Amino acid sequence: MARFGLPALLCTLAVLCAALLAAEPKPKSCSEVRRLYVSKGFNKNDAPTHEINGDHLKICPQGYTCCSPEMEEKYSLQSKDDFKSVVSEQCNRLQAIFASRYKKFDEFFKELLENAEKSLNDMFVKTYGRLYMQNSELFKDLFGELKRYYVAGSVNLEEMLSDFWARLLERMFRLVNSQYHFTDEYLECVSKYTEQLKPFGDVPRKLKLQVTRAFVAARTFAQGLAVARDVVSKVSVVNPTAQCTHALLRMVYCSHCQGLVTVKPCYNYCSNIMRGCLAHQGDLDFEWNNFIDAMLMVAERLEGPFNIESVMDPIDVKISDAIMNMQENSVQVSQKVFQGCGPPKPLPAGRISRSISEGAFSARFRPYHPEERPTTAAGTSLDRLVTDVKEKLKEAKKFWSSLPSTVCNDERMAAGNGNEDGCWNGRGKSRYLFAVTGNGLANQGNNPEVQVDTSKTDMLILRQIMALRVMTSKMKNAYNGNDVDFFDISDESSGEGSGSGCEYQQCPSELEYNATDHSGKSASDKTGGTGARVGAQPYLLAVSCILFLVMQREWR
Repeated sequence: MARFGLPALLCTLAVLCAALLAAEPKPKSCSEVRRLYVSKGFNKNDAPTHEINGDHLKICPQGYTCCSPEMEEKYSLQSKDDFKSVVSEQCNRLQAIFASRYKKFDEFFKELLENAEKSLNDMFVKTYGRLYMQNSELFKDLFGELKRYYVAGSVNLEEMLSDFWARLLERMFRLVNSQYHFTDEYLECVSKYTEQLKPFGDVPRKLKLQVTRAFVAARTFAQGLAVARDVVSKVSVVNPTAQCTHALLRMVYCSHCQGLVTVKPCYNYCSNIMRGCLAHQGDLDFEWNNFIDAMLMVAERLEGPFNIESVMDPIDVKISDAIMNMQENSVQVSQKVFQGCGPPKPLPAGRISRSISEGAFSARFRPYHPEERPTTAAGTSLDRLVTDVKEKLKEAKKFWSSLPSTVCNDERMAAGNGNEDGCWNGRGKSRYLFAVTGNGLANQGNNPEVQVDTSKTDMLILRQIMALRVMTSKMKNAYNGNDVDFFDISDESSGEGSGSGCEYQQCPSELEYNATDHSGKSASDKTGGTGARVGAQPYLLAVSCILFLVMQREWR
């Protein structure tokens, strides 16, 4: 028995080993993984034909795998490019909307000014003939300054319009008193009586308020569209961190390494990764939403009392009415000026008759009939443009906080919400169990998928936040009818009747703005402009007293 013990034992062991070898599974084929890898333009020699040991993998789960070290590295770069492409695609769509609307508004406003100038020039040539031609540079300067304001904003509209009426009074006064000789000093004295005598009636005051508010609103709104375009354009270029890139690789391509090429990432899993990778973009949302709200408020003004189209279209009629008013009241105006500035010197007899014939000024202005008016600027109307932009603005609200979800809704990035059990969760084909974290940098401390440095500020994003904040402030001023560069501190700006630019409807004196600032105070809680000036007076008085005491000591 002992003689056969060793051979029998060896035979038994050989049978067991053969059984174990037969029971060991054959390596799975990686043909589908290899095919998809090659389809992306990668070298087929990187991809194994069958599963290999995955101890070399740095990011994807180890174990038997269809990914070589070269594949993991290239998939990492590809996942980064895929992410940048999807984010850029979403942002570019929004950027294109703002770019096209800005271009349309810009074309409309510029063509509106061109049409208004042409209309005035054509009708004044027909009505006043040579008298207008001799003084046409005055009106060219007016429209030139309006254009310069719209393009550059470096014009004080109120001062410019006051100067226009003063210069027009000088020209008109000389024409209706052509029997006299007026020096430049005398005409300067005449211009000082513009406000007191109101030779042009109430037209200058109304037109100044209407033009100022309409142009401020129009220019600021166009600027807002350009700022939105530029902000989206700059933020659309994303540069994922190393931690984000690792998370993207795990989400998009690590499933391929396990042969699960048709299994898409779980939606909530994708959401956590996108919120981590787009944490800084999420911080734009607060100022972006404030900015959108302010744009919508100014849009309402453009549809109503600050409609630049309704101001510029009849500007030729309004200016002519002012001229006729001056002509009709020329005797009374002249007498009061003569009293204040002194009697002028008469012209020699020969020159008087010639001046009177040259200065005869009896033509009446004949406005266009509706069918003769120039076609609407840029082939559209302000109402249509504003209605279209308002819809786009409403759609753009909360864009940045919803961007992670928008990206994950792309079928290239994640499975739908309804496929919670058969999706890739970063480790295998199973349900994703972690809760979705909030948006923004501050909420990423507990993100289970992406390690985010919540203490590090993105300077590009910070600059865009500041740009939005500045533009929102300008929008608030434009909404209230205040020039964004030259604040109206005259009595007329406080808002009586037509003085507010709202002859046919009540206009609030302050911006009814619901968004809160970072201090938690709403705009309605803040002190208005007038209150701020009154509150500043005791402070200025105290400073003046201190300065006086200091100077008094120096004098001693």
